[in-house]
Amino acid sequence: MKKRKIDIAVISDVHLGTYGCHAEELLVYLSSIQPKKLILNGDIIDVWQFNKRYFPPAHLKVVKKIIGMASKGVEVIYITGNHDEMLRKFSDASIGKFSVVNKLILELDGKKCWFFHGDVFDVSIQNAKWLAKLGGYGYDLLILINRIINWCLLKLGREKYSLSKKIKNSVKGAVKHINNFEKTAGDLAIENGYDYVACGHIHQPKKETYENKIGKCIYLNSGDWVENLTALEYSFKRWKIYRYNHDKLSPFFMDEDLKEMDFNELLASIKDNNKVKPISTDNNEEISFTPLKKENSSID
Repeated sequence: MKKRKIDIAVISDVHLGTYGCHAEELLVYLSSIQPKKLILNGDIIDVWQFNKRYFPPAHLKVVKKIIGMASKGVEVIYITGNHDEMLRKFSDASIGKFSVVNKLILELDGKKCWFFHGDVFDVSIQNAKWLAKLGGYGYDLLILINRIINWCLLKLGREKYSLSKKIKNSVKGAVKHINNFEKTAGDLAIENGYDYVACGHIHQPKKETYENKIGKCIYLNSGDWVENLTALEYSFKRWKIYRYNHDKLSPFFMDEDLKEMDFNELLASIKDNNKVKPISTDNNEEISFTPLKKENSSID
């Protein structure tokens, strides 16, 4: 099966282990590309809402697929987010082509790109984690209700409808939070000399030029695989947003060899040795984060 060759693919906010995760669609996307680097920009596995009674086969196959890509030479970099923050204890460690970091800085064709999840800007997560987790459960319930509604709409021959998008776009506090998030990320990137800043966290895919009185940068957000089903792709010296629902794909589900591959075999195949070793992901710069002012609503 012919795959699209790209330099970098970035996905975030997959939330494996929740009802809202579109794992099958993500499998199709990952099987359609051949990147040199795959950057997982946080909240890939939803540890906050992890329930051993709900982790469907498609969710496990996403994990297998990612490990399989690393075993075939793709550099896979997992940037930790708030829903998978337990992985931060393994930051700056690697196994073969798979590594875990808290942030990442890359030079791309002479330009510097700064990758991080973005939860460091969220006061509700830093100072009231229990409230943020409660909001996460409510969001997951809303997605489940939305799936039932969309099933009924499709049976009636009507288009799907996103309750969560409607709510986010209609609540002024939520819109203001997103705008503040993007402004803060852009200001920090310009202040520290980055040409690109790539985030996740707010589930809002975007590529735009951000400018202030000091300079300008390109703000990027990879969106999510709950509502928007989007990714960032870098190739031919430019970034673009990939949208699953709009970009055409060949009709296949996943690599044939993945169906028969055992998970332990996949894991063993990426181990160069049994030793976990530290890696260097940036030039040891220390970036100071300024949390956003707390709003009445929070975006998970």
